[in-house]
Amino acid sequence: MVAGRGAGLLRPATSSGRATFLELFFDLAFVVALTQVSHRFADLRSDTGWTLVTGLGRTLLLFLALWLIWSHTTWITSRYEPERSTIQAVVVGTMFAALVMAVTLPRAMEERALPFTVAYLMVMVVRPLVVAAALRGHPRRLVPFRLAAWSALSAPLWLVGALGPDRLRLPLWAAALAVDYLAWALGWPLPRLGAAAVGRWRITGEHLAERHQQMFLVALGESILVIGVVFGGVDYSAERAAAFGVAFTTSALLWRIYFHRAGRLLNEALGRARLPGRLGTASERTHGLIVLSVLVTAVGYELVIAEPFGPPRPTWLLFVVGGPVLFLVARVRLDYAIFGRVPGSGMIGLVVLLLVTAALARWSPMVGLSAVAGVLALVALLDAVRSRRRPREDFASPIARETPGSRESEA
Repeated sequence: MVAGRGAGLLRPATSSGRATFLELFFDLAFVVALTQVSHRFADLRSDTGWTLVTGLGRTLLLFLALWLIWSHTTWITSRYEPERSTIQAVVVGTMFAALVMAVTLPRAMEERALPFTVAYLMVMVVRPLVVAAALRGHPRRLVPFRLAAWSALSAPLWLVGALGPDRLRLPLWAAALAVDYLAWALGWPLPRLGAAAVGRWRITGEHLAERHQQMFLVALGESILVIGVVFGGVDYSAERAAAFGVAFTTSALLWRIYFHRAGRLLNEALGRARLPGRLGTASERTHGLIVLSVLVTAVGYELVIAEPFGPPRPTWLLFVVGGPVLFLVARVRLDYAIFGRVPGSGMIGLVVLLLVTAALARWSPMVGLSAVAGVLALVALLDAVRSRRRPREDFASPIARETPGSRESEA
């Protein structure tokens, strides 16, 4: 009977796999957060050497902290019924914490480190305890207890990093974040209780897939916002108008390449997988790379539109070329996760971009972005040609396939 009361919080088999309006509302906080991450990357455009390396490391760390919050929330709404008032309260509370992290993010490595840390720890430590209490003795309550225990283990590193000297903040927070990600990868193992293998969790796979697709679109929308805001805030010229057009074309190609087959089939793949938790874990990591790649590419748009034919700088290659390279790497991962193969088009695009990078360092930003758009167009064209010559591929993921000795878990 006790377990039965807690079981009311779980997603029933008849629950819709579609994301709720509350979850779309929740994503609005991450629109702000991703914009702030993009701004932090853009602030590095004039940096060089060690200053550039540390700046990239700090911004990447803040992005990974935000991604962990968003991913955990998505798994919660894929495992528990989002229409229940308890889960809705959890999502709204997480949204407020994410918004606090977003508004403090520009100076999170400086004087706003403490509020950023407190908001993060409220989600990582307090939220799982609320979920565990709501489960009321159900066996699944052990999972949020595990998460809270491991988050409490890393909490001193976060707090000392926030309150201590500025020079120690990056290494302490990097260590804390490493603990949080490692704990997730291992299933938050505890003495006598063992680990909760995330790959064998029972989840609503279609819901998780849709949330990943939606976050990609949120990131893509942020890139469109950058294009519009930057072009609208500079003096008009034919060169900038051309850069505006090429930047939009690049975003459209990213959308096309993602949704051509693998991105569109993700819902079906996670819905049919014997072990949706395993494929969902791979999808979460891949989409983290995809979202990051779109943010980095958006910084490239800003640089090119502002100075289309400005002097070449080595740092702009990190954004104009590095973002699309990271996107193609993630796209190859996604294709393998869905079809069990490495796409030739993606590999060709990667090789071409890497080969032309050294040459692009001697040309203006506009030439670099145009070359990137041309390579992405080639990838999209090769995808279209392959689709016409071969029959429609079906889901054949090697990740979600059940192996001897594996079984679904109630955890």
